[in-house]
Amino acid sequence: MAVKVLVVDDSGFFRRRVTEILSADPNIQVIGTATNGREAIDQALALKPDVITMDYEMPMMDGITAVRTIMQRCPTPVLMFSSLTHEGARVTLDALDAGAVDYLPKNFEDISRNPEKVRQMLCEKIHTISRSNRRLGSFAQAPTAAHSSSASSPAHHHPAAAPVRPSVAPAHPTPAASSPGSPAPKRRSYKLVAIGTSTGGPVALQRVLTQLPGNFPAPIVLIQHMPAAFTKAFAERLDKLCRISVKEAADGDMLRPGLALLAPGGKQMMIDGRGAVKILPGDERLNYKPCVDITFGSAARSFNDKVLAVVLTGMGADGREGARMLKQAGSQVWAQDEASCVIYGMPMAIVKANLADAVYGLDDIGRHLAEAVV
Repeated sequence: MAVKVLVVDDSGFFRRRVTEILSADPNIQVIGTATNGREAIDQALALKPDVITMDYEMPMMDGITAVRTIMQRCPTPVLMFSSLTHEGARVTLDALDAGAVDYLPKNFEDISRNPEKVRQMLCEKIHTISRSNRRLGSFAQAPTAAHSSSASSPAHHHPAAAPVRPSVAPAHPTPAASSPGSPAPKRRSYKLVAIGTSTGGPVALQRVLTQLPGNFPAPIVLIQHMPAAFTKAFAERLDKLCRISVKEAADGDMLRPGLALLAPGGKQMMIDGRGAVKILPGDERLNYKPCVDITFGSAARSFNDKVLAVVLTGMGADGREGARMLKQAGSQVWAQDEASCVIYGMPMAIVKANLADAVYGLDDIGRHLAEAVV
């Protein structure tokens, strides 16, 4: 059965272009279009599409407000279009917080000069997010102030404060009963916690990291599939929300407890035995820049059995081979459970390869990290 898509954009040219690209795929059917957020809500309720493509800046009602309302009234996977700028990154992260599943640059030339590659990428995104868990009713969110976090003081400047929660309600709360039953982990000393993720990762990382205390005893590295223009804004956002410190990694940074280093988009991040971070150019032969396998592999070589790796929601299998290296060195690997993933791809690859020491729901991962790492 064809994936039914609603295309939302105030530009007639862009609506036509997206419609043409998607209609060329025999397994995708564009069932409607809308020119603003209010129309998008009405069309979503009337047409019940499988996927919605959404612009941000539109008259009458912007895309983020529309996404939040759609998630409350008829949860539907949403693919946002954004600009590859710092402001575009901030807006896109707000949209993901509101419930959008994924995003693509609105200027297709930012993706590729090859029209066929653009068509393939857009259609693949549509097919993938149509199978996401975003349609579950439990993903609907309560109305909140979407941008309140950006004005708040960094939480880790106030170590005595209560845990700071994300600026919006969780996109997909995970009931404790959905956990597959892995026992609570044993307390253990680690030299590094390494977390890899892709689609659904920005919200998942926010949910995990906001549960950690400011004096978390191990260094953390984060590998999130994300464009170069986005990672600095994402690190700044996490730093404001979390009690630990978060920054975009730079070449020569040193690992230290209570600091999470986010791999910069478009590059690769490795760690040496001294705890120094190396940032390398993105290799065009690799699909992912940054790549979870590369960072996990370097951690295995540098710290042997003293690494705790966590693989969160995301499409594909990046992280599996790096996790294999970590397991061979004696380290521990956790995977997010299927029920709490937006896309159960990367964690599934870990589980199917028998590399997971534990499988936890998203809301359990941060709590277990805080309790188990000493």
